[in-house]
Amino acid sequence: MTRGVRRRMGVDERRQQLIGVALDLFSRRSPADVSIDEIAAAAGISRPLVYHYFPGKQSLYEAALRRAADELAARFLEPLEGPLGERLLRVMGRFFDFVEEHGPGFSALMRGGPAAGSSTANAMIDGVRQAAYEQIIAHLGVAEPPARLELVVRSWVSLAESTALIWLDGRRVPRAELERQLVHDFAALAAVSAAYDQEMAGVVQRVLSQEPAEGPFGELLARLSALAPAVPAVFAQRLPH
Repeated sequence: MTRGVRRRMGVDERRQQLIGVALDLFSRRSPADVSIDEIAAAAGISRPLVYHYFPGKQSLYEAALRRAADELAARFLEPLEGPLGERLLRVMGRFFDFVEEHGPGFSALMRGGPAAGSSTANAMIDGVRQAAYEQIIAHLGVAEPPARLELVVRSWVSLAESTALIWLDGRRVPRAELERQLVHDFAALAAVSAAYDQEMAGVVQRVLSQEPAEGPFGELLARLSALAPAVPAVFAQRLPH
């Protein structure tokens, strides 16, 4: 970030600079712990000048939140080419790039931060979730998603969000493993739904028919196959004799 620069900027340029400075500070610390004085110092301007462009810290925070939300939603954009498992793995890589880069800012975005409960914050968060949902549906190539597919995709988006928030608190699982596990979680959620619904079964069968054996979904099948021989024995031990 530019610090100590004192030059005349246009209104929009100065606003964008302040949003960038605020987002950088909010990304490294909880927004509640960042003061207007710090933002002004980082931008190389006076405190009153910050208030000239934003009526208060809340409005500046919401502007930074909007930029973060737009950037996060863009991380789910992926060309509709190649096996779905590899596409989702690239999406998860970019998603966790954002999580790592913004840390406290990501937590604030998903939890609402100082704007928790406000209609503006809620709308931005819902917008990110909706963008992610629409992108995954597009990757599945389903024009009119059935109810069970919508449930699977929205549940998975929520799972990715909550997993990232938990991971930030200690990072006890290697990031690369977690990204792959989330892709496997998507396949597992879809497979369980397919066991209950013929339409979902058709979607899952179509996706799997296009997956290479060495891809993320193929790897999951191999892991489950290795686990399968032990499953009947476990259940047999629990049956009454």
